[in-house]
Amino acid sequence: MAQVLEFKLPDLGEGLTGAEIVRWLVEVGEVVAVDQPVVEVETAKAMVDVPCPYEGVVTARFGEEGAEVPVGAPLITVAVGGPADDDGRPAGEQRSATDGSRADGSRTEDSRTQGPRSEGSGNVLVGYGTSEAPARRRRVRPGQPAPGASATPATPAPSTVNGWAAAGPAPAARKARTAEVMDGPVPVISPLVRRLARQNGLDLREMAGSGPEGLILRADVEYALQAAGTRAGKGRTPTTEPHPRVPPTPAPAQVREPAPAHAPTVGVPAAPEVTRIPLKGIRGVMADKLSRSRTEIPDATCWVDADATELMRARDAMRRFAEERPQSPVAGGPKISVLALLARICTAALARFPELNSSVDMTAREVVRHTAVHLGFAAQTERGLVVPVVRDAHTRNAESLTAEFARLTEAARTGTLTPAELTGGTFTLNNYGVFGVDGSTPIINHPEAAMLGVGRIVPRPWVHEGELAVRQVVQLSLTFDHRVCDGGTAGGFLRYVADCVEQPAVLLRTL
Repeated sequence: MAQVLEFKLPDLGEGLTGAEIVRWLVEVGEVVAVDQPVVEVETAKAMVDVPCPYEGVVTARFGEEGAEVPVGAPLITVAVGGPADDDGRPAGEQRSATDGSRADGSRTEDSRTQGPRSEGSGNVLVGYGTSEAPARRRRVRPGQPAPGASATPATPAPSTVNGWAAAGPAPAARKARTAEVMDGPVPVISPLVRRLARQNGLDLREMAGSGPEGLILRADVEYALQAAGTRAGKGRTPTTEPHPRVPPTPAPAQVREPAPAHAPTVGVPAAPEVTRIPLKGIRGVMADKLSRSRTEIPDATCWVDADATELMRARDAMRRFAEERPQSPVAGGPKISVLALLARICTAALARFPELNSSVDMTAREVVRHTAVHLGFAAQTERGLVVPVVRDAHTRNAESLTAEFARLTEAARTGTLTPAELTGGTFTLNNYGVFGVDGSTPIINHPEAAMLGVGRIVPRPWVHEGELAVRQVVQLSLTFDHRVCDGGTAGGFLRYVADCVEQPAVLLRTL
């Protein structure tokens, strides 16, 4: 016999508490295989395809595209072990209107009397397995005894046409059915019906559904809202007459905004319209981190202009050498990027000034100095600002850094960065020169202790060897946590970086 299992949003790691549904990958009624992706979600870290650990037929989806879903909330339900009909039950198990029996006359059993449930696949996300599906309680239906209760004679079922009752129940039967529903789970399947009732303050336990076996439909809720509005407007006494039973319409419920408590005063201009944009996803996480950085870190900034002419010439020389000597081992390699050269300079500077490759643990009141350099770099995407991290940047050369920067930048643009590629940085390099600006005062990426900002490299008049000349000039700025070092250390770091930019041969002393 088929079981309807509920697949919930798993823990995506890194302290994430929820995700936004970007795109559904399956439809209701579609057959899914084990570990088949069923929904694409956007967390505060990256875009993730969530695979389902069950094989069967999708019987329901929870949440529209763009909706926020907390961890542990249901995503879909899957009928495992057999085909499912339109009501979410396996084929051949359609219940009668009153006694909950199958079409073949046998009684359905509670899920607790069935055999052990199927195990999950263990592959919802890498590092986060799925456990055995939780036991599901069967919804207590009107006219059907609860598990363990003594059996009572079934009442005759009313005549139906296409599954709809031809006449409403008697008042006494309706009261008894309502009392029975209040003792058990609310007979509602659609989350839309629950949301519509919740938004309008209706208690579903006090309602008698007009659907099959007492199921509360959207039409029931809308009729109750209409009746409540009519009574409030005309002061009529409540009526207990059954309302016409009409099939639910497939269109989503349109909930009107409540009217203002007070009408606007005549002669007072209306307030200007505003647009509220929720801070969620990547933008919300960045807002929290930047606010925390400004609140907790006593930062300071120093900057210096540097002549980058020799650095640009060195980069061009590397490119020409690879092109002119195809037999060389370096021929055919990636074109070295300016960002990779600056990153190599940063790792050399951090080796001389390790205080800036640190973080502060205020709970223990300690400065935590990191041995490895995990270099973050700011990348602007359509989804917002992200900071991918190059692991062990101090062990990489310019070619390796160029390749890794290219890979992480492409992953950031396509939204395929993993949480591990967005966390764990110890120092950040911010090349805001790509936006055509010269200088900035960067905000430290909490919990790091420093960030180096690089402006655009542009021709400017510069005194070179005692004469005025046009040189390629760049502005470098360093924002640092004053708790980990004083201005002398920060100034020494920035001066070493500027010296390497002006004379790349300085790096040869430390390679």
